[in-house]
Amino acid sequence: MQLPGDIELRIDSERVPYREALEAMTARNAAIAQGDARELLWLLEHPPVYTAGTSAAADELLDPRFEVVAAGRGGRYTYHGPGQRVGYVLLDLRRRARDARGFVHALEGWVIDTLADFGVEGFRAEGRIGIWTRDIDGSEAKIGAIGVRIRKWVTMHGFAVNLAPDLSHFSGIVPCGIEEFGVTSLARLGRDVDFATWDDALIRHAPKFLAALETPCPKETAS
Repeated sequence: MQLPGDIELRIDSERVPYREALEAMTARNAAIAQGDARELLWLLEHPPVYTAGTSAAADELLDPRFEVVAAGRGGRYTYHGPGQRVGYVLLDLRRRARDARGFVHALEGWVIDTLADFGVEGFRAEGRIGIWTRDIDGSEAKIGAIGVRIRKWVTMHGFAVNLAPDLSHFSGIVPCGIEEFGVTSLARLGRDVDFATWDDALIRHAPKFLAALETPCPKETAS
């Protein structure tokens, strides 16, 4: 698999502890900003962890059964763990449209396009960042989370998509601060998708994602 341009693709086959990944990502973000490193798409899996965004509220951490890490990204609490594909996207927006809203919108679109390859209709929901779909009972449920940070117009963090995680692990938090909707996964929806198959589909849609970053996102379609 290869990404367009000079973007490095890194895929880890072993689980990477969240703190270790955060440290590496922070250093890479700074190196890109200084012109000392290539842009990066990093696909990986974490051991179980709860991460707190800059808007996380203490009462949304219901049962800290796993390590809790302050992530420095936008958003609130989320869960990462086995069976979830995490994608860290480190791109230099100085080379593209300097548009934070447009970057989030494009990330959402990238995941939505990839889900469609597996017969799952993902969608955006007004006022709720992330990727949503219809669960097995027809209710709206979150299948992918989005959380980003932009430093000196270089992005970090990215998305997490539920392929086949233990969904009970989400019960230790109020995911993304939204109590009224649940979470789901490709496995719960009857789709057996391994990481390699997901990654192949994601990379196929990368050119469209990158093209979307070339122009600012119209306000009426931004998340």
